[in-house]
Amino acid sequence: MSDSPDSAVRAFIEGHRAAFLDDLVEWLRIPSVSAEPARAGDVRRSAEWLVAKLAGTGFPTAEIWETGGAPAVFAEWPSGDPDAPTVLVYGHHDVQPAAREDGWHTEPFEPVIKDGRMYGRGAADDKGQVLFHTLGVRAHLAVTGRTAPAVNLKMLIEGEEESGSAHFADLVRANADRLACDTVIVSDTGMWSEDTPTVCTGMRGLTDCQIDLYGPDQDIHSGTFGGAVPNPATEAARLVAGLHDEDRRVAIPGFYDGVVELTDHERELFAQLPFDEKRWLRTAHSHAALGEAGSTVLERIWARPTAEVNGMSGGYQGPGGKTIVPSSAQLKLSFRLVAGQDADAVQRAVRQWVADRLPEGIRHEITFWGATRPCLTPLDHPYLQSVVRSMERAFEQKILFTREGGAGPAADLQDVLGVPVLFLGISVPSDGWHAPNEKVELDLLMKGVETAAHLWADLAETGRAR
Repeated sequence: MSDSPDSAVRAFIEGHRAAFLDDLVEWLRIPSVSAEPARAGDVRRSAEWLVAKLAGTGFPTAEIWETGGAPAVFAEWPSGDPDAPTVLVYGHHDVQPAAREDGWHTEPFEPVIKDGRMYGRGAADDKGQVLFHTLGVRAHLAVTGRTAPAVNLKMLIEGEEESGSAHFADLVRANADRLACDTVIVSDTGMWSEDTPTVCTGMRGLTDCQIDLYGPDQDIHSGTFGGAVPNPATEAARLVAGLHDEDRRVAIPGFYDGVVELTDHERELFAQLPFDEKRWLRTAHSHAALGEAGSTVLERIWARPTAEVNGMSGGYQGPGGKTIVPSSAQLKLSFRLVAGQDADAVQRAVRQWVADRLPEGIRHEITFWGATRPCLTPLDHPYLQSVVRSMERAFEQKILFTREGGAGPAADLQDVLGVPVLFLGISVPSDGWHAPNEKVELDLLMKGVETAAHLWADLAETGRAR
């Protein structure tokens, strides 16, 4: 058998695999559902469990951080090297609601291992991907002979991600000094597939709103008054119809200001992925692909901003007819943002666009529910290359690149701490995040452990060279 560092890492991980999986089963049994007030005690118990586990792993500091809602966990392990970079790992310990009657084949909080997979709520999202760092750092220490990681290692594990991260940005701002770092590693994401390991390089941002339109002071007769007064339901439809141009680009003036366009190289990298449109459409429960002209499906969902109508209502909705001009109508819109866009500027543009398009006699109110900023790490960033090299050692194959179409709290870390955000996740689409029968592929989970074991030394070397 080879005495190489890689084989030594694998041997250490294999020797501790069973105990690691026992720990994960124990943690998954805690139903830390942050969206359910009745589970608040379980969310706290989950945080306490993780504090104890991190302390047992060797972190000199492991503590609960209180928020206005569910508790977060912070841990810190200094390297002892004054030149070592500081790395912050982000994840979350809360989970989505789950019940057997939702369609689970087993009890969601009684994990089951079958055919190389562990089934249970949180197995992939996100407890499994948080916990692999505990065995990863132990393997790193064992193989290198160190008594502390090669980097100053910090962890911030949130307790409210699955219920909107309502207090997360405030938590980060209030503790910015203790969270100060050179880069953030987010282990709350996934890969393209089991056969195609990938690194995510960015996430889109999000801002969404409700537009309330008011016309007559009450519903009025459409025969007596229709066609002679403004109809808020009609104006809502006109707004929706004008949201995109003939090329399905968002038609709001200023919407694309600052957008960082894809390079030819990035388009080529997206094209290397084994994308099957028919399979993707089945996953989307849809019958045709449609979107901005000149962009592929992957480009549309990863690298282009969008405007979507989430809902529209107004007037009579009951059986049969009711010939009225309704007094009000409502739209719900969401806007996915990409690197270079400013959420505040987009909100101002939407407000102006609505005001300019509505006729006299229609009053309106727009309510935005906050915003999540996009984040993007350049492909040539040295720290991103450390993640890629570490994954290549673990998976023993070329690593490709993806982005995420959704949004998350990673941008809060990027904005407040002013550092690049990197993504290290091993989950695959079939893991069923938020769905019944969530699972994690155990061999991939061990690849996550192995990647983490390689990463700290690589980041330390990269950091010293910067």
